[in-house]
Amino acid sequence: MMRYVVNTVSMPLRISDLLARPGLHLALTYDVPPELLSRTIEAATVSDLLVPGKWLQGGELLMTIGLLLPMEPAACRAYVRDVAEGGAACLALGLGHGLPYQEAPEPLVTAAREAGLPLLTVPDEVPFIAVTKAVFDARATEQREVLHRAFATQRRLTAAAATSDGLQPMLEEWTAATGIGATVLDPLGRQLATAEQEPRTPLEHAHDLVERVAARGLRGSATSTAGGRQLEVQPLGARRLRGLLLLAGRPDDAARSVVPGLISLLSLELERRHLRDEPERRRRSALLSELLADEELAADRARDMLASVGLSAERVRAVVVESAPATGAGGGPAPVGPSEGAAQETAADLALAMPGGLVRVTGGPGPASAPLIEAVVGEELDIHAVLGRFAPHCPAGIGPATAPEAVRVSLRQATGLLAVSRTSGAPVEARQSEAARLLLGLGDRRTLHGYADTVLGPLDLAEHGEELIATLSAWLETGGAWDATSRRLGVHRHTVRNRLDKAMDLTGRRLEDPDDRFDLWLATRIRRGGAPLPGSR
Repeated sequence: MMRYVVNTVSMPLRISDLLARPGLHLALTYDVPPELLSRTIEAATVSDLLVPGKWLQGGELLMTIGLLLPMEPAACRAYVRDVAEGGAACLALGLGHGLPYQEAPEPLVTAAREAGLPLLTVPDEVPFIAVTKAVFDARATEQREVLHRAFATQRRLTAAAATSDGLQPMLEEWTAATGIGATVLDPLGRQLATAEQEPRTPLEHAHDLVERVAARGLRGSATSTAGGRQLEVQPLGARRLRGLLLLAGRPDDAARSVVPGLISLLSLELERRHLRDEPERRRRSALLSELLADEELAADRARDMLASVGLSAERVRAVVVESAPATGAGGGPAPVGPSEGAAQETAADLALAMPGGLVRVTGGPGPASAPLIEAVVGEELDIHAVLGRFAPHCPAGIGPATAPEAVRVSLRQATGLLAVSRTSGAPVEARQSEAARLLLGLGDRRTLHGYADTVLGPLDLAEHGEELIATLSAWLETGGAWDATSRRLGVHRHTVRNRLDKAMDLTGRRLEDPDDRFDLWLATRIRRGGAPLPGSR
């Protein structure tokens, strides 16, 4: 079985085009509907097999002289069905002297009409190789035209990239040449430049697609459909994600061949912008150092410094991130340079995501320590989401919200939480109400519950022991306030006192003793898994 494959192009060769080709004299055997004549011919192949369908790939012009063709109607229908299910665009029967048929047999014509498969005839004077050559020449001409358009588009994009600000000119050239809408977004999905011939595609339609690609960095792209249009998102950047390309529409072959070049040029432009922004990042880093260095910083001065970079939050907090330390060939610490470079890149990503961009890189506490990234952000920023995107798996401490002039205090607490974050494997935030839960979460559960059982065991064995423990816990949570405890439990304050006296008799503890009181508080907190009681503050 011979097969002559021709690549798919943007201007397909249709059955109607082949019928109109001079010199071939191809003819239809029945009145074929126009929609069937618009089928694309992808290849030309010759076969006289009775079951050729499994050898087809789709879109073929299948030619046969009918050497083994059965004339029984049922057998003809089975043959035509096999050809159609194999994906052939049409069937052509060769006619002529010395061949089995001088005209198309009626059972074959009927079977083709019933199956919706165009049936052509090839006259005696036209060899099959002439039809094959005509298909190949037509497709080769179209392919050359596709390449010409692709090269022309690539040249226009390259010329646009040479301008001072290449994003917008490149997108406009791309859309003018291809008709495909294009938008460049930063890593957070914010629009940097866009160009579309049709009404603009709302970014919310592509939100999930953008988020999915951004989360993977440079490792992959994704496509989907929204509003009847194909959406495609490609990552942009050299070694790190610098942005995202959103294409709205279905590129033809010429446009598709240019997409890699467009991605490269856009990535180059974003890398160039990243380098161009380095002086501004250094200025903001110096401003942050000044903000943190002044131990007697006036409130007005602190607010003015933050306002100068667009950070107008009433309360701010400090964030400290420990970048992953680089390792040498033997597994030990690498020279400072590579690790510091990675920290600088992470700091640049964080500065992009944090309003104000007040981020700096400092040395770690020891000579072999990883560099630290320090930042000041507004209280309302979802810092956990930012860290999850740009500093995943890095230890991080998040200080409490403070007035701008007191951000040094927040920084000190954030730095102190790094060790806890290393152990927990997640960013840790300084919240006064969760300090005990944080510390308890670091201990071995078996050991902690054994400690609680030791302290509260006598109450577990006593009559109404659960009631005694609940009363003790509520009293400790309210700071020893009798009236508040009675209101929380809905009992008289004398009942609270009687229960606590009984609990102390059973445990041998004294509420007025600080050590005993702490042991009791810790034991009740362990029993609750570190969670505060309802209504506690």
